[in-house]
Amino acid sequence: MAEPTAHTEVPGGHAVFPPFDTQQFPSQLFWLSITFILLYVIMAKVALPRIGSIFEERDKLMSEDLEEAQRLKEKSDAANAAYQQSLADARARAESIVNTMHEQQAAAAEESNKQLEEQFRARLAQSEATIAKARQHGMTHITEIAAEVAKGIVERLIGISPNAKEIADASREAPKRPEGSDT
Repeated sequence: MAEPTAHTEVPGGHAVFPPFDTQQFPSQLFWLSITFILLYVIMAKVALPRIGSIFEERDKLMSEDLEEAQRLKEKSDAANAAYQQSLADARARAESIVNTMHEQQAAAAEESNKQLEEQFRARLAQSEATIAKARQHGMTHITEIAAEVAKGIVERLIGISPNAKEIADASREAPKRPEGSDT
């Protein structure tokens, strides 16, 4: 029996590649059309709806994520604004406390200065009174002291002790005499 040939021979003894064989074009076009229509139907009915639902789901998730991110951003901005406000309030309170403390310390220092000044004035007045008293005491007793000194000088110079009446008379006259006078 003769073997069937799987290829088609061209006149002249050369074999032709089957897709390029013009006798098989109608059959190839038919199967191409059927395959195209079948793939189109499968893509239109199965694959594209699935891909479309995946895109819709991704768009939905992305929009939800964007909305959540926007909501969190607004919440963060509000928290930051509240933080800035509380920080400004705290600074204002701190400044107020510092000013109050400064005023209190200044008032306390001024009060302390007044008390110290009053104590100083009291001590100064007391010292002046003590000095005046000592001066008065010294002035009242200066004549006595001068009389005793004069008595001691005269006694040493001439060897005779003058009596108290002579010394008292001389000491009373001494302030009346002009300076440089010997009488």
